[in-house]
Amino acid sequence: MHETQTAPATSPGWLAGGVRRRAMGRWRALPVLMAGTFLIVLDFFIVNVAAPSMQAGLGLNAGELEWVLAGYGLTFAGFLVTAGRIGDRIGRRRVFATGLCVFVAASAACGLAPAPLVLIAARLVQGLGAALLSPTVLAIIGVTYRGPDRARAISVYGMVMGLAAAGGQVLGGLLIHADIAGLGWRTVFLLNVPVGLAALALTPRLVPESRARDGGRLDVAGMVVLTAGLTALLVPLVQGRQAGWPAWAWACLALAPVLFGLLGAYERRLAQRGGTPVLDGALFRVRAFAAGLACQLAFFAGMVSFFLVLALYLQHGRRLSALDAGLVFTILAAAYLVTSLRAPALTLRFGRTVIRAGAVTVAVGTGLLLAAVAAQGTGGSLWWLVPGLAGIGAGQGLCITPLTTTVLAHADGQQAGLVSGALSMMQQAGNALGVAITGVVFFGALPGSGYGPAFAASLVELACLPLIVAAGTWLLPRPRESALR
Repeated sequence: MHETQTAPATSPGWLAGGVRRRAMGRWRALPVLMAGTFLIVLDFFIVNVAAPSMQAGLGLNAGELEWVLAGYGLTFAGFLVTAGRIGDRIGRRRVFATGLCVFVAASAACGLAPAPLVLIAARLVQGLGAALLSPTVLAIIGVTYRGPDRARAISVYGMVMGLAAAGGQVLGGLLIHADIAGLGWRTVFLLNVPVGLAALALTPRLVPESRARDGGRLDVAGMVVLTAGLTALLVPLVQGRQAGWPAWAWACLALAPVLFGLLGAYERRLAQRGGTPVLDGALFRVRAFAAGLACQLAFFAGMVSFFLVLALYLQHGRRLSALDAGLVFTILAAAYLVTSLRAPALTLRFGRTVIRAGAVTVAVGTGLLLAAVAAQGTGGSLWWLVPGLAGIGAGQGLCITPLTTTVLAHADGQQAGLVSGALSMMQQAGNALGVAITGVVFFGALPGSGYGPAFAASLVELACLPLIVAAGTWLLPRPRESALR
């Protein structure tokens, strides 16, 4: 049984006060964890706004620019499950602090990079730091908070993620427009340094340490094969379209399922011998876990790719500046904030229905935006876009927290890092898969039709993904089956 967080009515005053102080101590950790979450999500999106300035300032060619944008996501996704498993074994606070150190150092290297290759290498290392941070944050939340408190903590997590994603466009535009000390695009990376250092200084004091009780050996071989399989899958998804789908891309995609098959066979044998596999096959037989991961994949495949094509439509199609385009994203952010604040209470009461309602709202908002773009093209008033953008943001706010809460509710302290790593991995795999698919649609329609029709074609495809999420919610447990209460 988990330790309760409130004292019984018959407890002495000093005991009740001690329990309250311990409860408050747990909440003091959340801002530190959210600082790490904000930075790693922000850096996924803010670079899109800074891309033209980076290309001009460092003389990046098209291939180098693509690696600056994609390299972060590749190492981020490739090491997520491994990082979560390491945190379970050696201590989650320790891995969180290590991730902050790596991320801050790499951010400084990005901001000071004198040449394209230095910037690309620093972005790859930055993604590794993000991989250490992301699952560890969720794992610490999973073992620190219970019941309604966990739902509230994950609500804050989801709100921070959404605001960082949408707000990254605004903040990037502001920083580039301000051109602080003549640093231009470099400020989008250097901003991470003081924030990260402050979070790092507070981590030992405010973030509790936790680890799995058993001292099993790390499954190094499983980690290597898993990372290789993810790399074989994600590299062609990110780079294949830009390279014209060469033979190496198809070879990597064919190799990925072979590696995953070998991993599954090896992990089963390891479990039979009493070892601790990096991926526990029994966990995938839990309906909430398997269905939740599938919904997570489909949801993030739509969310991130939508942000990308919307930014291209606004900046290149409507010829808005980076700052003005970023301000349009505040419509999404505001709607997201409103619904994400209500999501925990709604999830406790209605369970999977909240996710379904959010997914349908995203689909309806996408349809409204499609109608506006089909009618206006790249002209007309921006006000025509508001209903659709507000609907998409509101629906996203109803999805992220309930999805994460549903999956984490079925993870105990021994598996928190593994489950959190799998959740984060599905986010990043969804990002890569969504960008690849939507990129084919958008850039395929662009040469002959222009930005308006290309964006409209993307919206048709993007409207299907939340409907897949809505259908997948029927496989999630009902409220009475959930472990949230």
